[in-house]
Amino acid sequence: MEDHGECMLVLIGATPEGKKELIGFQVGVRESAQGWRELLIDVKQRGLQIAPEIAVGDGALGFWKALDEVFPGTRHQRCWVHKTVNVLDKVPLSVQATMKKDLREVYWAPNRASAEAAIDVFAEKYRAKYGRAVECLKDRDALLAFYDFPAEHWDHLRTSNPIESVFATVRHRTVRTKGSLLMVFKLVIAASKTWRRLKGTNQLPKVIAGVRFNDGIEVIQVPANHAA
Repeated sequence: MEDHGECMLVLIGATPEGKKELIGFQVGVRESAQGWRELLIDVKQRGLQIAPEIAVGDGALGFWKALDEVFPGTRHQRCWVHKTVNVLDKVPLSVQATMKKDLREVYWAPNRASAEAAIDVFAEKYRAKYGRAVECLKDRDALLAFYDFPAEHWDHLRTSNPIESVFATVRHRTVRTKGSLLMVFKLVIAASKTWRRLKGTNQLPKVIAGVRFNDGIEVIQVPANHAA
């Protein structure tokens, strides 16, 4: 679907039990904050009163602006699949295989410090000749937010591809009628039956309760009277 044309705006979430569910969708414009705002307010009015801990998506700026207005406490996580495509689009084909491997060194790093170092190496290696590609990694906080969540959840948080795969068959269609919306709804409901639950469901209550994680590991708070 074209960035500035009509497309489906889709939200998929996870329950405290780790089950992925369709939260909402509507026809809109990908880059428009208004369309995303309407969708987010709709799901809020339908019962999503507690702000999500983290949202994963590509660089659709309209979504992030609307998210900050409706759920200002929700963390941002950029989709690494989309980010990789955006970076590689800015370099010749002859460089893409090597650069893709270097990007994997970032998002597969075992901890944030290693990921930060990998970004620095990437920048040093490519900045002189491919500055536009390096510039794509400037939003480090949103690229590496997943390190502040349980390691079991990292596979789910690195990408929004579950949505992409569901809508692959209707990606190039413009939905304008109620009949088409019904078709899309039925498609998602059918696909949802095959969605895998989140890994590490035992960690979800901790995330919801506000327990902090550092590099995927729970931060244990030591009572003051036990401190040395």
